[in-house]
Amino acid sequence: MKQKAVLIVSVIVGLLAFWMTHQYLQAERARLFADAEEVEVLAAARDLPAGTVLKFEDVGKVKIYLRKGGFSDDYVLPKDLDRVLNRKIRWPLDRRKALAWSNVDMPEGVRQGLAHVIKPTLRAVSISVGGDAAVSGLVQPNDRVDILGTFAFPSRSGGKEMENVTLTVLQDVTVLATGQGLAKQEFEETDRYARSGGYSTVTFEVSPREAELLVFAQNVQGKLTLTLRNPEDISFEKDLPEVNFQHIEKKLPELNEYRQRIIRHKTNLM
Repeated sequence: MKQKAVLIVSVIVGLLAFWMTHQYLQAERARLFADAEEVEVLAAARDLPAGTVLKFEDVGKVKIYLRKGGFSDDYVLPKDLDRVLNRKIRWPLDRRKALAWSNVDMPEGVRQGLAHVIKPTLRAVSISVGGDAAVSGLVQPNDRVDILGTFAFPSRSGGKEMENVTLTVLQDVTVLATGQGLAKQEFEETDRYARSGGYSTVTFEVSPREAELLVFAQNVQGKLTLTLRNPEDISFEKDLPEVNFQHIEKKLPELNEYRQRIIRHKTNLM
């Protein structure tokens, strides 16, 4: 009987120790991950030996915990898949291990400069745009924008009068950099500064002819403004008008009706 009691007490003590250990580990986990968030990154879909040329079937996704607002720039995110495909990995990578930029054989310039980011036949051009003209500083590398310009043109009514005109200069333009924050360095310290709106120039990827147009536009004492697009939006608006006082006066009712019917989907308008 005494041995049975000892056995029962031992089981209870063991269960209590297990419960206390579990509670301790849960508290430690909560403490460690209190300032972390779950982030999805690219990972090996199978065991990959060194020198493997990455193909689509070699790459999967895993979720890892990283400190909030402190993403390491060495993890490859799903949106960067196209950049690492057909590149060699430098060291073996076990299945479900996160893929790091440092393990991908990328040209050095891609990680440290802008030149290798630019597609062949295109150019990078920077213009002075920041603050409210760059959507309150929220425009970031890899975003796509439309570029609008407001200029003082001679009035078409004749004479020496000038009138302000706003028009869309270019549509669906890729942003390569904001200030010193490059598209390939999204999580570096300079880019975190750029995210706070602390930049005064934006660099675009354009054709040579578009580069000429932008350089001219920013040197005729006009003001350039960016409108931010949804990343999936590849639409192109044809025949956008030049906006002046006469256009606003004439088109405001039509524009407001379009907004209510098409954008806000209201059908009960009188």
